[in-house]
Parts: sequence; C-alpha cells; structure tokens
Amino acid sequence: MIRSCIDNFKFIFLGAALGACICFGVLSFSSDNQADERLVELKYELFDQTEALELVRADIDGKLDHVTTRVADLQARMQRIDALGEHLTYVAGIENGEFDFNAPIPSGGPAATEDAATHHSDSAESSFKAPELNIVELDKLLESMDDALRNRQIQLTLLANEIKYLEQHKQNRITGKPVISGWLSSTYGYRNDPFTGKKAWHNGVDFAGKSGSDIVAVAGGVVTKSELQKGYGHLVEISHVDGYITRYGHNKKNLVKQGEVVEKGQKIAIMGSTGRSTGPHVHFEVLKNGKSYDPARYLRRASL
Repeated sequence: MIRSCIDNFKFIFLGAALGACICFGVLSFSSDNQADERLVELKYELFDQTEALELVRADIDGKLDHVTTRVADLQARMQRIDALGEHLTYVAGIENGEFDFNAPIPSGGPAATEDAATHHSDSAESSFKAPELNIVELDKLLESMDDALRNRQIQLTLLANEIKYLEQHKQNRITGKPVISGWLSSTYGYRNDPFTGKKAWHNGVDFAGKSGSDIVAVAGGVVTKSELQKGYGHLVEISHVDGYITRYGHNKKNLVKQGEVVEKGQKIAIMGSTGRSTGPHVHFEVLKNGKSYDPARYLRRASL
C-alpha cells in the first residue's frame, strides 16, 4: 500500500507539472511575434521541471528504501527479543502460555453493533477503512515502534539479569541431601560410637545406601580437598560462598580433584566404606567459618 501511495504521488506531481507547463505555453502563443522566444523559454522550463521531478522521485525512493531497511531491522530485533523471551520462559520455569512471545498480542472487547458503527461514522464501510499514511506519518510510526522495542529490550535484559542472579543464588545455597538414593542412618550430636559403644560426639550425619551409588554436591563451589584422610577415608571437601564448607567422607572413590569447580547436584564421589566405617554410607558435614552445624537444617530448607 505504501508503494502504491508513493507511485500515485509521483504521477500526480508529474501530471501537475506538465499541465502547468502546457497551459502556460498555450497562453504565451497569443502573440505570434513572441512565439519562437516563448517556445525556447518553455523548453528550458520543461527541462527544469523534469530535473526537479527527478530529484523529488529520487528523494521519495530514498525514503522508501530507508523505511524498508528500518522495517527489516525492527523485524530482526523483534526476533532476537522473542528468542530471549523464550529463553527466559524456559529458565524461569514459567508455564506455557503465561509468557509466550510467539502468541499475538491479546485484544478484544464487545462486538460492535450496527447502530454503534453508524453513530461513530457515516457508514459501516467507512468505519473499517484503513487510514492512508504518508511518508512523514509512517516515519513517526516507525519511531514509535523503535522506542517501544528499545524499552522492551531493556526490560527483558533486566529480567534476564534477575533470573541469572536467582540461578546463582540457587546454585550457591546449601540444600538437599548428598545422595540420590539412601536413608539417614545416624544423626548429628552425641551418639553411641559404633566401634567402642561409648557415648561420643558425631560431627555430621550419615546416609546409608548401596555401595557404588552416587554422592552429589549439595551446592556449587570449589573442591578444597579430595584425598584419603584418617578417619574419613576418601574425603571430598567443597568450599562455598559466605564461609560455608561441606564434607563427604568414607567414599569408595572420589570423582573430583582439588581446585575443581563443581555445580549443585553434580556427582562428586561413589559411596563406599573407607576409613573408620562399619558399612557403605556417606558421612556428611556442614561448617560455617570453621564452626560445625547440624546438616539437618540444610537438608530441609528450600532451594530459594
């Protein structure tokens, strides 16, 4: 429709220019003595008008090319924003349809009656007539679209940063059990020592399970120990943010090395019965700033 409007404008402009030239030329021929002179002037005027028309045509074509380029750019930006929106929907775990960038913008309202349409216009047909936009109006519309897209892009970027922060917080937060399958076989605090039968302090909790089952990190961090240590057997120690440390002992085999960065839920060892142990289990400890805490409070806490 835009190309058609511009082409019509070209023909109207050309017709008006030629019409004016011809009319002026006919009137000038009323004097036979001045005919040759006016004919020469008319030729020059027609040449100037044609040159001016070419400049106008070039200007219009240039604007149309500019508009076309901008529309293509806006479409590409919209596709990038839609892709970002879909990624955020997936990362945030939002239900399908609640934040769908592929869906058209929701709209609606009561159906208009014939009387209402007549009240607001001369006829029902005219009420549905699409407005014709010139280059200036179209350019303003594109400016408005550009501003809206820019604002939307900023908001989505902020949302992405917020989600990234929440994911990092979730990664660093100590929650859950250090085993995929297993059961709590010994609690934190005083208990009867399994070897001596005497009352002794237990600095962590034990999760029993099948030998060879997986032991996982309860939070993201850096492995500060992965070694054979007296009493613990094969031990993995992980340092976390805010001064937290978690320990996983009696492993059959350690799967991570000192200095390695691990993620929450990552498999770090295989359950065994090395060190001072009566059977396959993992001895799990939680410390903060060097002080031991009951892991039970972290086993039950929410991820966020």
